[in-house]
Amino acid sequence: MDENMVEMQKISKAFPGVLALDQVDFSCLPGEVHAVVGENGAGKSTLMKILAGVYRPDEGKILLRGKETSFSSPKEAQSHGISIIYQEVNLIPELTVAENIFLGREPQKKLSFIDSPVLYQRSKELLGDLGVDIDLQARVADLGVAQQQMIEIAKALSLSADIIMMDEPSAVVSGKELESLFRIIRSLKENGKAIIYISHRIDEIFQIADRATVLKDGKRVGTVTTQDVEKPTIVRMMVGRSLSETFPARERGERKEILTLDDVCRDNVLKKVSFKVYSGEILGVAGLVGAGRTELARAIFGADPIDRGTILLNEKKIRKATPKTSISNGVGFVTENRAKDGLVHCLSVRKNLTLTILDRVKSWFFVREGKEKDYSKNCVKEFGIVAPSIEQEVQYLSGGNQQKMILAKWISIKPALLIMDEPTRGIDVGAKAEIYNLMRLLTKQGTAIIMISSELPEIIGMSDRILVMHDGRVMGELSPSEATEERILMIATGQKTGEHETKGQAFAS
Repeated sequence: MDENMVEMQKISKAFPGVLALDQVDFSCLPGEVHAVVGENGAGKSTLMKILAGVYRPDEGKILLRGKETSFSSPKEAQSHGISIIYQEVNLIPELTVAENIFLGREPQKKLSFIDSPVLYQRSKELLGDLGVDIDLQARVADLGVAQQQMIEIAKALSLSADIIMMDEPSAVVSGKELESLFRIIRSLKENGKAIIYISHRIDEIFQIADRATVLKDGKRVGTVTTQDVEKPTIVRMMVGRSLSETFPARERGERKEILTLDDVCRDNVLKKVSFKVYSGEILGVAGLVGAGRTELARAIFGADPIDRGTILLNEKKIRKATPKTSISNGVGFVTENRAKDGLVHCLSVRKNLTLTILDRVKSWFFVREGKEKDYSKNCVKEFGIVAPSIEQEVQYLSGGNQQKMILAKWISIKPALLIMDEPTRGIDVGAKAEIYNLMRLLTKQGTAIIMISSELPEIIGMSDRILVMHDGRVMGELSPSEATEERILMIATGQKTGEHETKGQAFAS
């Protein structure tokens, strides 16, 4: 039998109030893609960070090619041929794309000057291999999350590592970018690399992985060969129960116009966008990376100004909207980038949950801590947020629990309109079902939801109507009965397939 490229034996790791890993065993062979799956908080990312040298285990040992070793830092792990692509991007916003890819490892001329032509040529080759066209001299701060994720992948591949860990790499990429990623993974596998792949998308596991290890509550439930099991088996191992894959039923009721956009333009990213949103409905917005979906959400919320056009909220024209005025008008925004825009990570659960409703928990100019604590405790219970206490800093929570906190924060304002940009990105199958049910509960109460998603099954399963964007324009509108993944993708690439693929005029469902 081949020798393991990496083996982790009886790994345990505790944080204040949480046993993140409990005697976990894991191994990966050369030329193997080994998936690590489990619900949010199962310990997947913690296990990978131990291998990457970010954390040191409290117990257990790590073997590389049969030889026991340990790492005191990520740099030391890199020197042993280990690379990791994190779920949340870790780039320097003010530097260019190329500078980020080779940060700290820049090709040099004599006298230690950076060899810029070589730097940009190598960066171009790496991104070309990924099938990505990004301006190498663009500031990372000016790019979207999906583009930043592809830069992270290029950065990891530039290390020429033997062991490559990918923590939810597909969470923000789809379509052509995802196909390119899978092609790269297969190429790395053929070259004898060991690939450790974390994903919540069960379909991906069967598409790309040879084996899968399931973690639950910090323990290893088991390791299976993907050819020998079916999807429901892995789901049961993850959540401890059978899970229906159906989406909550749609319910029709009276519809009142909540939002109207008429010929809205912004720079060159939104081009004469027009549509309506009605109370009690979920309007899905589909499109490829760069189609303008996130820019649309930010314009509606007032995070970015519009150049031309009209926005009406409850039939009232909105002039120079800002996030503050939007919140006061009952508009919430669950952002795509939860790490950057969704939460204040150095603050506690309690303080984050009350950021949008400070007027309810203060007297005069002072926050009443008792009210804040009572509200936060109720919120944690209602939304199933797993945290040692409400005083825990948000940065120490799992990605899924952070996402639940963002939803709880915005639902607290009782929004008339809730914009949700990739609401289930990085969320496990159990938490997804909870969020879907919560969304349907909100629509029953009359809330209008705009849901942006790159997961086409989610778009088709949850939306009452579907808008498809391409190159800053609404290219078409479909009902769920008309929509198929193929039809949406055709419109998203600029092709027209039927009578509804026109300007995208909305109708009440």
